Amino acid sequence: MVMQETYDSIVVGGGPAGATAAQMMANAGRQVLLLDRAGRIKPCGGAIPPRLIRDYAIPHHLIVARIDAARIVSPTGRLAHMPVQGSYVGMVDRQNFDEYLRVRAADAGATRATGSYTRSTRDEDGTLRVHYELKDGREVSARTKLAIGADGALSKLGRDHIRGADKTKLVFAYHEIIERPVVTAETYAADRCDVYYNSVYSPDFYAWIFPHGKTASIGTGSAHKGFALREAVTKLRMDAGLNGSKTLRKEGAPIPLKPLKRWDNGRDVLLAGDAAGVVAPASGEGIYYAMLGGELAADTALEFLRTGDASVLAKARKRFMRSHGLIFRILAIMQHFWYGNDARRERFVSMCRDKDVQRLTWAAYTEKKLHNAGTMGYARIFVKDMAHLLGMVAP
Repeated sequence: MVMQETYDSIVVGGGPAGATAAQMMANAGRQVLLLDRAGRIKPCGGAIPPRLIRDYAIPHHLIVARIDAARIVSPTGRLAHMPVQGSYVGMVDRQNFDEYLRVRAADAGATRATGSYTRSTRDEDGTLRVHYELKDGREVSARTKLAIGADGALSKLGRDHIRGADKTKLVFAYHEIIERPVVTAETYAADRCDVYYNSVYSPDFYAWIFPHGKTASIGTGSAHKGFALREAVTKLRMDAGLNGSKTLRKEGAPIPLKPLKRWDNGRDVLLAGDAAGVVAPASGEGIYYAMLGGELAADTALEFLRTGDASVLAKARKRFMRSHGLIFRILAIMQHFWYGNDARRERFVSMCRDKDVQRLTWAAYTEKKLHNAGTMGYARIFVKDMAHLLGMVAP
């Protein structure tokens, strides 16, 4: 498409949040520029729930694996098997998944540009001008009524315009994409996610082995800046008997685990996805929340463009937190208590064997809402949780 001087919106970042926002605004007839860096793939386990597949019309060919169970591994090697009852977890490869979303946005009418956001200025009439660097090193710019920052954790656009955008809790994630292992089901299964809670692999988060059809993702994360992520993944691969599989890609990036207190500047900048801090604590799940954030950003942007009222930009965060703030708080509490040391992790894995815990966990994950189990259902979970935490139940 031919580049133009002025857009209704410029979306900085072409991941799930940015591509979703750009597509929805273009579908509404708005002139949108989608700016993305070439070749940038976020480290990600690639898990998506059925609700995302339905809500955002994800085609079957992008689902590279269907997960029927999770295997949780304790620090001492004890296992908790968690079958997904009545549903499944879809797995995607971010390289192909993200590009599909960008192409879909372009097909809807968005203009794609490959480049990196560098800075923003204001023209004499106060209109925001976004500057970005092309692959050949040239800097170009365009005017916009609204910029949407979907450029990841510690968003540069956010830091340039929104107070507090540089203050968020981060986990540093690293993974390696390998060719599909040829091993026994005890070590690896194409329909099972393995999650490791062990300070050897992560002192404060978890490590994973997730199947991706013809490939697999092996990774870990930690908020400890000095923790050797690459060495931890190397050890996990050796311990799991996967060090002989060919490595195809290696990726690392910071991942936020707490929504920012503010997502807009009250004028013409709005954040979405990782830039807004919407990755679930404890689980690190982010694709669904990113796409929801992109949808809310688009809805809010369209209202802003229609009315000219900048106060509506705050609605994106309010709507997100009204729907998902409680589960984020619950997950943050879980991470604080259960990931603190290996003794607690051992008890956490033991708790994962409980059928009530499994049922409500999967119901909440697959449909992204607290399951309607009644007060007594959650009361039982609370009592069991406290019993494990206080050591009243053997790990």
